[in-house]
Amino acid sequence: MAQCVVIADDLTGGNATGVLLRKMNYQADTVLNLGAVDPALIKYSDCVVYPTDSRGVSPEEAYRRVYKACEVLAGPDVKIYTHRIDSTLRGNLGSETDAMLDYLGEDYVAVAAPCFPATARIVCGGYMLVEGIPLHQTNIAIDPKTPVLTSDVAALFRGQSKYPVAALMMDELMKGADHLAARLKELAAEGVRTITLDCITQEDLDLIADAVIASGLKFIAVDPGVFTATLVGRLIAQEASLGKYRILSVVGSVNSRTLDQMRYVWKNLDTGRVMVETKKLLESDEACEEEIARVVNTVLYASAGNQVLTVTGDGIYPENRIDFAPYMEKFHCSMDDVTALINRSFAEIAYRIFRAEPSFRGLYTSGGDVTVAVCERFETAGLRLKDEVLPLAAYGEFLGGEFQGVHIVTKGGSQGDETAIARCLSFLKEKIAK
Repeated sequence: MAQCVVIADDLTGGNATGVLLRKMNYQADTVLNLGAVDPALIKYSDCVVYPTDSRGVSPEEAYRRVYKACEVLAGPDVKIYTHRIDSTLRGNLGSETDAMLDYLGEDYVAVAAPCFPATARIVCGGYMLVEGIPLHQTNIAIDPKTPVLTSDVAALFRGQSKYPVAALMMDELMKGADHLAARLKELAAEGVRTITLDCITQEDLDLIADAVIASGLKFIAVDPGVFTATLVGRLIAQEASLGKYRILSVVGSVNSRTLDQMRYVWKNLDTGRVMVETKKLLESDEACEEEIARVVNTVLYASAGNQVLTVTGDGIYPENRIDFAPYMEKFHCSMDDVTALINRSFAEIAYRIFRAEPSFRGLYTSGGDVTVAVCERFETAGLRLKDEVLPLAAYGEFLGGEFQGVHIVTKGGSQGDETAIARCLSFLKEKIAK
């Protein structure tokens, strides 16, 4: 039976959430008639979506429809309950969320992360912005059937819900997942039933998902679909075959173009994602070894549910860029020596992963220095070049050594448009599959 139940206020939005999950290789089925639900028909569903068509009805009728849907679809196998709301906050947000809270019980809280980064709908400072404009100043706000009179997300829920509502702003997210988990637990203990959060990027949604899971709270996800997809990827194991091989992407580049390319990969490809805390590679031998071991173990654990794994230096984000001068002074060496240590550490991560898990047969590397370090650590004589993936991105195989025949694509960090790394990974998939 389904482990995820999405109750949506309209069919289009519900289907959009289902499609997001399907792109992640989950089976999603939309149910249009509750009375005709046959367990045998949805036996193999990972997620069941039910649209209540309640956006424009009275709050009381919306509550009734959602509560009825919970009666039919809730069950002991469900790990994630979602109230799929409009991406511009139209409709009966509060009464429908209340209905799910009432049915599921007083130990549940609703966690609302209503951003949709791909469509420029974000929440910052508690306010929803649509393409940079406050929601209440857009044409959406004057919808004749379901107008929106404020951009304040918590205020919208508070005006429609019978339960206490609280908001957590970006300053709370900036303190990390552990802090955010503690704040969620504090608010729940105070009797707050709906918690809205700032969220601008997919990275914010990742953080919120990690915090919600770490908190141990029973929760309902309230969002237009992306937060739900983020949670599903963490909480529901895929039963579909992942194939007999895996691909590792190793990216140490800090070029801004690389950041755009990796964001595209994380958004559009089903990947396991691990960030390297690059400063730890330079602190001491002990700190470096601990960070390498952490990344390797995380990748190996994630490889059970992912075919493509990405290892990316956190310096890809400008705020994490390293000032090399103190390390050059500390170690009495040049900048090249410091960056070489980082590259060797990334190569060591890749080597240990390939040694530990033979199903890794493809490797993507970004930047010539990382590629050289990888070849040295893998003790290959070189690369047997076979094809061009795109300008300045070459495909080949390791030449000689223990890992002879491993498929590899290398690309300059600044080369290509935002789809470049995704295209390289797809190219690797096709070549290895053949």
